Amino acid sequence: RPESRVWTVMLLLGTCLLYCARVTVPICAVALSTHFDWDKKQSGIVLSSFFWGYCLTQIIGGHISDQIGGEKVLLLSASAWGFLTVLTPLLTHVTSAHLVFMTSSRFLMGLLQGVYFPSLASLLSQKVREGERAFTYSTVGTGSQFGTLVIGAAGSLLLDWYGWESVFYFSGLLTLLWVYCTCKYLLSEKELIIPIDYLMRGLSISKQTKVPWKQLFKKAPIWAVIIAQLSTASTFFTLLSWLPTFFKETFPESKGWVFNVVPWLVAIPTSLFSGFLSDHLINQGYKTITIRKFMQVIGSGVSSVFALCLGQTSSFCKAIVFASASVGLQTFNHSGISVNVQDLAPSCAGLLFGVGNTGGALVGVVCVYLAGYLIESTGSWSSVFNLVAAVNSIGLCAFLVFGEAQRLDTDSAYMDL
Repeated sequence: RPESRVWTVMLLLGTCLLYCARVTVPICAVALSTHFDWDKKQSGIVLSSFFWGYCLTQIIGGHISDQIGGEKVLLLSASAWGFLTVLTPLLTHVTSAHLVFMTSSRFLMGLLQGVYFPSLASLLSQKVREGERAFTYSTVGTGSQFGTLVIGAAGSLLLDWYGWESVFYFSGLLTLLWVYCTCKYLLSEKELIIPIDYLMRGLSISKQTKVPWKQLFKKAPIWAVIIAQLSTASTFFTLLSWLPTFFKETFPESKGWVFNVVPWLVAIPTSLFSGFLSDHLINQGYKTITIRKFMQVIGSGVSSVFALCLGQTSSFCKAIVFASASVGLQTFNHSGISVNVQDLAPSCAGLLFGVGNTGGALVGVVCVYLAGYLIESTGSWSSVFNLVAAVNSIGLCAFLVFGEAQRLDTDSAYMDL
């Protein structure tokens, strides 16, 4: 238990730093556009390029984690994205093709971060029992909001005081410090053997292991959770990428530390509450699938209502309230579909989570770019929030109709191999 709590805290910090690195470009989007003379479409290309890389490493990252342990994959990827974040502003000074370089940098960042959540799902599915999964995942998942909050607050101040380069240095150096502390204090010397040996071992096992793809994808609950995960991931990425620009352009006199902080500050207690409530209700005897669907209605349905309201208001205070409610309630997904794949197939949870996140990243590319195109073409931000609500409704309907939480027989067969 004590070791479990320490790991939970460290994984929470890891998720926090993942988002600190991921959100550096959205936070600096206006400053970068001004510095490099980009229009909205060019900014959309840079913002969306992250998801092209993000979708390519989800499945392999999850499967290797199922075989060799998610913690090893997490630390390898964190080391790489930490160095990349630190080097990005340095390398912009030695190239004149800034749009190409930043697009390539974000693509590579997506490749490196794509393994994180599938690895996390694999790690938690193997180490945490069903009655504690929602709260544990919600706690660790809170790092996404906490990280966005930290980079929103500190990044906005650094941006105003020292320029956009300082935001990258801040995020990258903290990530490298986290990797160092995790390796030094939580892993033994035996576990720190050259990481490439673990990687090659995982790849060789993945070639021999027969994953029951046909049997898995004949199951409607698998498709339900994947479609729902695809929808929620892509809409979250859209809000994450464009909310700072929305507030900056709609309310030009507003302070960045307000709209970059408040919504994510609200999301932290809502995420923890959703996990606590979900586990409590399940332990009280309610059916697991009933609770998963209830959480998803709030995470996808109610949050979309507030997103639609956000596009219709001209009041800064109301916009902050609506944005906070939409982002905060989205965290109920942590206790819905995010842990449902662990209910269905815990022995290959990382792989299946990677499949859903791959789809989410692909749709995320389209949604983030389409959002920029809609803004540039129509000049209306409401079209962006209409897009978010429409995509969310598709995933929610699929999960409500076909979602289940009973462990699949194909998973048992896979575990026995």
